[in-house]
Amino acid sequence: MSSFGSPGSGPYAGKPIPPQRGSFPLDHDGECKAVMTKYLSCMKKVKGMNDEECRNLAKSYLSCRMDRNLMARDDFKNLGFAEPNTPSSSASQGR
Repeated sequence: MSSFGSPGSGPYAGKPIPPQRGSFPLDHDGECKAVMTKYLSCMKKVKGMNDEECRNLAKSYLSCRMDRNLMARDDFKNLGFAEPNTPSSSASQGR
């Protein structure tokens, strides 16, 4: 008879893998909670679509975390926020 949730046949042999961007402190004091709540509401409103308003809220949330040393400061382009296309750059990409 086996019991549900038993540890298995032996110790776990795999090595833990650290997060891609390292560890960061949680926002225990809720310093960025207001922005995070607005972002989550936006995502719910647009049903998870990549909406510009939600992207701006996500950027604000990351800025809040960086300003309060809850994450390492980084360029937004490294966090998935590309600069808006200018008319001259989009025209040169078409060639």
